[in-house]
Amino acid sequence: MPTRARPHTHTHTRVCAHIRDAVCPTGERRLDNDKNNFEKGSEDKFTIDSPNLGRLQKITIGHNNKGSSAGWFLDKVCIDDIGNKTLYEFPVNRWFAMDEDDGKIQRDVLVGGMHATGIVYNVSVITGDVRGAGTNSKIHILLHGTKGMKNSGKIFLEGGQFERAQIDIFNVEIAALLSPLSRVTIGHDNCGVSSGWFCEKVVVYCPFTGIEQTFPCGKWLDEDEGDGLIERELYEMVSLRQKRQKKHPWSLWIWTSDIKSAGTDASVFLQIYGDKGKSNEMRLDNNSDNFENGQIDKFMIELPDLGILTKLRIWHEKRHPFAGWHLNRSLTQEKYDFKCNRWLDMNEDDHEIIRELTAEGPLVPNVLPVLKYRVVIYTGTKSGSGTDANVYICLVGELGDTGERALYDSKNNVNKFEKANADEFLIESVKLGRVKRVRVGHDGRGGTCGWYLDKVVVKEETAPESQAVEFPCNRWLDRNEDDGQIVRELVPAGDAQMLKNISYHVLVKTGNVAGASSDSKVFIKLYGEKGDTSRQFLVVSDNDLRNYFERGRVDIFTVETMDIGRIHRLLIGHDNVGLRAGWFLDSVQIKVPTHGKEYMFPSHRWLCRDEADGKTEIEIYPSEVLEIEKLINYEVQVQTGNVRSAGTNAQIFIQIYGENGKTEVIDLRSRSDNFERAAMDIFKQIQATDVGKLIKIRIGHDGSGMGDGWYLETVSISRLSWRPAAEEKKKKKKNKKKKGAAEEEETPSGGEEVVETFTFLCQRWLATDEEDGELVVELLPEGVEDLEENSYEVHVFTGKVTGAGTDANVFINIYGEVGDTGERQLRKSGNLNKFEKGQEDVFMLKAADLGTLKKLRIRHDNSSGSAGWFLNEVEIVDLKDDTLYFFPCERWLAVDEDDGQIARELVPVNEAFLKKGSDDEQATLGLEQKAQSTTYTVRVKTGDKKNAGTDSNIFINLYGEHDDTGTWSEAGSAEGWVTTLCSIFCEAL
Repeated sequence: MPTRARPHTHTHTRVCAHIRDAVCPTGERRLDNDKNNFEKGSEDKFTIDSPNLGRLQKITIGHNNKGSSAGWFLDKVCIDDIGNKTLYEFPVNRWFAMDEDDGKIQRDVLVGGMHATGIVYNVSVITGDVRGAGTNSKIHILLHGTKGMKNSGKIFLEGGQFERAQIDIFNVEIAALLSPLSRVTIGHDNCGVSSGWFCEKVVVYCPFTGIEQTFPCGKWLDEDEGDGLIERELYEMVSLRQKRQKKHPWSLWIWTSDIKSAGTDASVFLQIYGDKGKSNEMRLDNNSDNFENGQIDKFMIELPDLGILTKLRIWHEKRHPFAGWHLNRSLTQEKYDFKCNRWLDMNEDDHEIIRELTAEGPLVPNVLPVLKYRVVIYTGTKSGSGTDANVYICLVGELGDTGERALYDSKNNVNKFEKANADEFLIESVKLGRVKRVRVGHDGRGGTCGWYLDKVVVKEETAPESQAVEFPCNRWLDRNEDDGQIVRELVPAGDAQMLKNISYHVLVKTGNVAGASSDSKVFIKLYGEKGDTSRQFLVVSDNDLRNYFERGRVDIFTVETMDIGRIHRLLIGHDNVGLRAGWFLDSVQIKVPTHGKEYMFPSHRWLCRDEADGKTEIEIYPSEVLEIEKLINYEVQVQTGNVRSAGTNAQIFIQIYGENGKTEVIDLRSRSDNFERAAMDIFKQIQATDVGKLIKIRIGHDGSGMGDGWYLETVSISRLSWRPAAEEKKKKKKNKKKKGAAEEEETPSGGEEVVETFTFLCQRWLATDEEDGELVVELLPEGVEDLEENSYEVHVFTGKVTGAGTDANVFINIYGEVGDTGERQLRKSGNLNKFEKGQEDVFMLKAADLGTLKKLRIRHDNSSGSAGWFLNEVEIVDLKDDTLYFFPCERWLAVDEDDGQIARELVPVNEAFLKKGSDDEQATLGLEQKAQSTTYTVRVKTGDKKNAGTDSNIFINLYGEHDDTGTWSEAGSAEGWVTTLCSIFCEAL
């Protein structure tokens, strides 16, 4: 294999060492004896005079990286303690070079230590945002242990920029566990043209303890500023301390086989599983040439507590003829052995570039077998069902998962994933147990990448067909169809798949700094109390922005997956591909309506190989968890009739009513061409308020588009509900101090989640030129006899004052004891011109029986030049029992008359009360209406940015626990409305 040239193994830089014991260190000593030291293969001797240190524990050794050949490969250090007649050996066998190994030029080495034992501390140094804050000096830091007895020694923070308002991040490896720290010392050497430095703060995170500490500074380190100090001791602000997941350092050794062409130049990745969970995917990379023929490569990795290790997955990323790799085995510091002795090569063995290796060793009680799983992918029969994209799958079982596996090698078809195909694949994996979920997706590449997946069938290769598990899908994986998602999580047939999945709404904010935007593909992974998601690339946005992750912008995505419970942390990063790969991530916000939670994840840092610590992915912990409205999942199926011109291009909406209230009006839309003749449209995972058992729905359309008329056949709505098991009585004795008596109380003994489905039969037109001309209809569920349909005759009386009539569109919502009609447009009257001065217009409304009427809300949309309207009264006849209700108004609905409102809420009064008509009685009417309503004063503050105002009509809807106000609108002023600061204050008067 080709190798890149290494630097010389000698160094001309200054080498310094600290020698330490349990009592005190020697301090930094320069190793110099006036000879030509540290040449390749040489052994150099030095004498250090020091007080008696007792038994030596470790040394710190490094160099200052000066000179033309600064890189240095140190084999070992031997120290002869002449006074105590003891010889100590410190094996190293590592590079001290910024362009080799892990890039470190200073190391802590334990006596007799054969492998890396250092604890890594993540140190973030924030330079202040004041003029001249940056420095060219060399920055150093000392970390002090809790009792101040131990410290890290002086550590030079190599490679930092220390520019104004910038965060420099370093990984510092120390052999001692110092966390939690008592303090840090930070300073500089006062060299350079602009040596003065304003340090804002230092943040230190120790993965081993999971403790992140913040040490504020906010002062100059400058001989010419403030107190003139260039070194300061900083103390922690304890209130900012955060506890994160603990991670422990592990040593990993990987043997590449000593056979022809065994090595690889591809990037190698690793993931480790234990009986308590799994690690993140890790890239095994350093500055050296790894994975060469017959070579052992040693890595330092950090792992959370995984319990007893069960398996390891290892792979590389290149599928081309020269990337093949023959892996012999892997070994960890706890003596877990993972044997392979196979190719990871598209041209060798089974052509796979990913292997799962089972854990062996004295700590493993049961070694799991490696099995093959047969996976059959059924592509649908719809037009354009097939795909040319690269498809991948992940099987999730009781004992783990397979990780994402690319499905390249179909066993029965040359051209994969074609319309009506059944493609068979074999996936080799350590035993999964019962397969519970399947995650399947594609990369969206290719001209015809959209794919309609029918189902996936999985079984162990040697198992009988009766043990095959079917995972139905019947959906598009296509950016331009359905919900636009190209990844689906499937559960076994009959398991209420989509209703049990959770939608995580991810809002990603890119920072507003120069060069912040990125062309890379961004991925996210969420970790919760019940498990974690896969790495999911954020490729289909909900807000349909053309370019993602642009400077100062928020991109919104939806991740649908199993319920992982309360979110503990997330991993976010990018693939570092593109002309502008680097990315400045400001924050991530995650909304989980089904849990009623909103999580805030601050970042405000670079994810860039050339900035900060060079990381392109980071873990972030939530800074705040907020309560939001809790919603549940509904699945809505709409069947359009099979009659001529039955389909529609109008916007369909639905509102669901239940025993506990009603949902908001929900638009039924997707990226597919919906509501075509004889088509069944399915809208999965509609999130809305839990209204309990369904009692009715209101469905209709807005009449927009060509061919807006629609023939609706049926609507079916499914929701998850809890069915309690048979209750049993349990006796519990009260505390003897409380009368000493015993009482019986009933406690539920369990239950199960079940799917409730309600079917609503329609079989009618919703069209202005068909039947009754209505565009909205209320439907009752089949088999429910509690409610029945009723008709209401609505008489609208326009006043006789000058200019009383209106050409605007008028809407009404009637409320009764058992619900409301929803807002209906008053379209069809006996008069050609509706709502003229002194005119009575009569309309028919059909709805589920409302019981005794309580109020109505009436408004217009202010949509014409003569929109102002003087409404005298509304009379409603309940045709079921021939009851007449009077709703007096006698007020303007106009932006330039009365109080400027274009909506009114009216309450019914007695007919005799109306006929009196005196001023006193009108005042009494006003008081009666006032008693049945509440007035809200709404103050809206528009932002003070340039062009912040608007000429648009602004609307608002207030939602309470009992009802909502409906849409109220008011005219605004100026163009383009900016709501950078839009506060709404509602006062009940």
